[in-house]
Amino acid sequence: MNQKTKIESSHELRAASCKSLVNETANCDCDWKLHAFKYAKFIVFAVVFFLSTFTLSAQQQRFPKPEFDTGYEQPSPITPEPRALALEYFDVLVLLLVLSAATWMALKSRSRHGLIWLSIFTLAYFGFYRNGCICSIGSIQNVTLTFFDPTYAISLSALLFFVLPLLFTLFFGRTFCAGACPLGAIQDLIVIKPISLPKWLNKTLGLIPYLYLSLAVLFAATGTDFIICRYDPFVGIFRMDAKLLMAILGISFLLMGMFVARPYCRFLCPYSVPLSWMSRFSKWHLTITPSKCIQCKLCANSCPFDAIDYPTNEKEVVKSGLGPKRFLTYVLIIPLWVALGVFVGNRSHVFLSKANSTVYLAELLISHPEVRNDPDNIDVQTFMSLGKTMDELVVEAEKIQVKFYLGSMIAGGFMGLVIGMTLLNTVVFRKRQDYEPHKGNCFSCARCVDYCPVEK
Repeated sequence: MNQKTKIESSHELRAASCKSLVNETANCDCDWKLHAFKYAKFIVFAVVFFLSTFTLSAQQQRFPKPEFDTGYEQPSPITPEPRALALEYFDVLVLLLVLSAATWMALKSRSRHGLIWLSIFTLAYFGFYRNGCICSIGSIQNVTLTFFDPTYAISLSALLFFVLPLLFTLFFGRTFCAGACPLGAIQDLIVIKPISLPKWLNKTLGLIPYLYLSLAVLFAATGTDFIICRYDPFVGIFRMDAKLLMAILGISFLLMGMFVARPYCRFLCPYSVPLSWMSRFSKWHLTITPSKCIQCKLCANSCPFDAIDYPTNEKEVVKSGLGPKRFLTYVLIIPLWVALGVFVGNRSHVFLSKANSTVYLAELLISHPEVRNDPDNIDVQTFMSLGKTMDELVVEAEKIQVKFYLGSMIAGGFMGLVIGMTLLNTVVFRKRQDYEPHKGNCFSCARCVDYCPVEK
């Protein structure tokens, strides 16, 4: 079965619809206005949420059904219909304006309140109004498929949604996360009493986005699936049509986010990987103080994401045993980690390839030939109706498995490199005099700015 036929299968139709796709700090002396605003933001969020729900449920069609009776029943769309090209460019313009506003509020005006209101707008527009699609996170798959499938051409709007946040991050830090991402906004607005996770747990869970990114790129490159869109925990909430399991997943993330701030952004989001890379090179990144730090420590507990690096205590560094020998040891074992990752990828490519509908269908028909007579199996009946032979199906499945063979080893080697570099980073000594946001992990949310007494 060729690629075109595979996409026409019901399995791929369900994924194709997605292709076009506060912190309350501990014991701080805040005035009554700040407290009042923090409580007010939850009320505003709730109002926006219920108004959006009511608006979507009460929305009428622009072109109503004809009044004459033809016996035809108009189907109810389960995904957003394609927009006009001008409206797609309008979405890009809105994204550009929101990114600019978030950057100005985080770096220039240093306004946490402004970022909250901007997040509410982002959630209302890109989340509930635009149904979470198109999004920068899912555009990773569109870009990947463009490179590996010559028959697929990415739309300009999808490309811009992928590129613009990365460009802003390269110069100004992760201001996209601060107020332009609807997935981040819905989590950020429900943070009530965040807890701080142990460093080792933070680093371990921080490896998951790299794995998720590897699998997403692998599945998109082989034309298998857009797993970022398929398993987005919040898009079902935005569209009010989530299936039971996805609804449970989305609600679980939101409940967890009340105490573990932004769990999806920190421990799952694949787009956070390139954002973190770009942010490390940003020249105009958010700073806690507008001038010299006075070591008041008020910002120490203000960040719910554990993204603030403390001043270095050289005595503790000496006691920890960090030194050239340990550094060289970790450097030398990086190739071993890469080799181990390649080996694991090699051994797992057969299992991973079964996610592809063509490979799955070939194995199904070979192991259970009786399903050819099953009228309820749409994939099998579609294949039978095309008049193709089993030999042709097997040849196509073998070609796809070769792609998985190479892709899985590359993905495994990449993960081995990530693990090796993560371990190496634990023994790297960086001298710091002040409290500073970690450029890679900081979401530029400006919470720490509220607790800095240094005047602007």
